[in-house]
Amino acid sequence: MIRQLIRSYVLLVAVAVLLFTVPVAFTLTAQLRGDTEVSMEREATTMALLLGNGDPASCRALEKMAGAYAAETKGKDEVQVTAAGGCAAGVPRPDRDAALARALEQGRPTTDWGSDLIWGRELVITVPAKEGTAVVGAVRIVSSTSGLTHRLWTIWGFRAGLAVAVLGVAALIGTAVARRITLPLRQLNDMASKFSDGDLTARSPVTGPQETQTLARTLNQAGERLDTLIASQRNFVADASHQLRTPLTALRLSLDNIADGVDDAFVREDVEQATAEVVRMSRLVNGLLVLARAEAKVTAAEPLSLTDIVAERLSVWRPAADERGVTIALRGSGVDDRPSVMAGPGHLEQVLDNVFSNALEVSPDGGRITVRTEPEGDQVVLSVAAEGPGMSDAEKSRAFDRFWRGQGLTGRSGSGLGLGVVRQLVTDDGGTVALADAPGGGLCVRVTLRAAPRTG
Repeated sequence: MIRQLIRSYVLLVAVAVLLFTVPVAFTLTAQLRGDTEVSMEREATTMALLLGNGDPASCRALEKMAGAYAAETKGKDEVQVTAAGGCAAGVPRPDRDAALARALEQGRPTTDWGSDLIWGRELVITVPAKEGTAVVGAVRIVSSTSGLTHRLWTIWGFRAGLAVAVLGVAALIGTAVARRITLPLRQLNDMASKFSDGDLTARSPVTGPQETQTLARTLNQAGERLDTLIASQRNFVADASHQLRTPLTALRLSLDNIADGVDDAFVREDVEQATAEVVRMSRLVNGLLVLARAEAKVTAAEPLSLTDIVAERLSVWRPAADERGVTIALRGSGVDDRPSVMAGPGHLEQVLDNVFSNALEVSPDGGRITVRTEPEGDQVVLSVAAEGPGMSDAEKSRAFDRFWRGQGLTGRSGSGLGLGVVRQLVTDDGGTVALADAPGGGLCVRVTLRAAPRTG
């Protein structure tokens, strides 16, 4: 937008300069041409009057005047005289041509610039000399136009240089004005960028024209309302976490007490079944609370080292994998490059925990889990491939649905919310998550995250 405004300013100034300078330059050129023509014709007319007298004194005056004129013009102009008799013995006589014939026959002066566009190399003015009403000769002045051409280039060059200087000043002023005009829009864009990164406390200054002030107020009010709604949701999640966990814990303790005091095997079986359902309900509530927190928590993304976080979470999950003989390998060019990604604090840890938990559930004993981190342009891809039964295309399309559980080796014990939490957190950070078949069989979870901008 700044570039477009600058181009508009420069174009308007260029049109104004063109409309003002070009006509003035043409006017000055025409004035220069007219003044030169009038001056030379006046000199030629004076000489023609002397030639027309025909007496010796006039002839001597004509010769002196022609010599003085040539000296004054430093030899650039040449005076040519044609006359009956020897009056013009001291000046050259011109050859007969159409202009000279017309001056002698019709008794009218002629002017030849040598070109209709501006002028040629020489200006030729022919003035007839009369004695009474009879034409007795003619005076011709042949002048070089090199001096006029130099003055012409001076006129046009000065105005061209002035126009370039004016356009340069217009560009500088236009840049300052454009940046000042677009400052409120850039402030609004900064606010929107912070919003997209999860910073709901960002506000835009109310400055600039009335329209941008109104827009800034509207966006600030929307940000305040959104921040209030998110805060209310967070408070609800915190309250629900406390209110739901407490009665479930009390119910489980009550069932355990009942089971301890019952001797009837059938009653004990019913109590144990009820306890299992309470445990399952607690697990579902915990999963729902984790998902609700993921949906409610909006945090600003910041650069984080993906390699360090992956290594830290693998160190936590490797003992559980060793118990079943599952091997976890970290691969990829990104291991050495140590790529950084844009993510909210704590998001990557939750994503990795859910992905590793599912991978361990479906991996057979003695299986292998391969973790890769690879940069791809302005993104970083984290892939976790686990051996196992894999999924069909229909199952992959439903895997991110809430409460849907796959038919893995031990998958029936899950709550069906892990991948839903993963998708929510990754989406909040501006990334994507997808499922694909792993090479050699099994399932691969591909998480694509925004690469952090490089500094230094």
